[in-house]
Parts: sequence; structure tokens; C-alpha cells
Amino acid sequence: MFKKIAAVAALIVASSSAFAVEPGALYAGVDAGKTKLEGWSHRETSVGVFGGYKFHPNFAAELNYRRLADADVEDFNVKGDQFGVSLIGSIPLANNFSVYGRLGYNRIEVDVEQGGFTGTDSTSRAVYGVGLGYAFTPAISGRIEVQKPMSDVTNLSAGVVFKF
Repeated sequence: MFKKIAAVAALIVASSSAFAVEPGALYAGVDAGKTKLEGWSHRETSVGVFGGYKFHPNFAAELNYRRLADADVEDFNVKGDQFGVSLIGSIPLANNFSVYGRLGYNRIEVDVEQGGFTGTDSTSRAVYGVGLGYAFTPAISGRIEVQKPMSDVTNLSAGVVFKF
């Protein structure tokens, strides 16, 4: 009986280590940047949060939310939000640098308010981008990215990543 209990315990311990998350595989971060809309003369400040799971040394899945813009245009207040899911592919370079690409799907929601009346519109499209990362420590890194959430919208952001 003791041998059976020991064998089951050994299998449980072995299987739990097979499913353990690699240190640094989970990450979260924040970013800030500027959003440029074609045909608009100025850039709007953007802020965002993101979280991901690095399931391979060169690939991660990431979820994000970003406020693309919060602008007053004439008598209108316009807010644009981005919700996305992406696959991130990265290639390490020398001296703690890496380059990465993003391909995913995002939903853009635009709220327009004027004089107490509010209108909302949304669209879902592919998102892509390229970026450069730098690891300050094994647990903290920074990144700069250019992203196209829509064909007429470009976002440039800088962020910090915290690995768990």
C-alpha cells in the first residue's frame, strides 16, 4: 500500500513540474505615447495597459487596452479606445536588445459627446506593429513600438514591462 501511495505522489510531483509556468513567462506593463489620425493636424496622447504569456522563447500572446485619444474638437469631446489580442514574435539581439513584431485583432470604440448627447461607434480590424525592446534586468524591460490599429491610425508608444 505504501508503495502505491509513494508512486502516486511521485507522479503528482512530476506532472506538476511539467505544467509549471517558466519564470518570466507571465508579464504585464503600461505604456504611453502619441496617436496620429490621418487628416488630423495634431497628435493625441495615448495611454495603455497590457498583459501577456510567453509560451515559447520567441513567441507570446498578449491582451491590451489603450486609450488612443481623448480630444476636444470644436464643441465635441471624442474618445477612442482600443481593445486587442495579439501574437508577438521576438528575436533577441546583442546587449539585451530585442526586436519584435505584432499581429493580432483589435476593436476600436469611439465615443462622441456634445451637449449631453453621446454617440458610440466601433469597428474590429487586424492590428500590426513593430518594436524594439531592452531588458534593464531579467524582470524589467522597456519597449518602443509603432502600431497600426486601423489603416488611418498610427500609434507610437513607449512602455515598461514587468515579468513575473
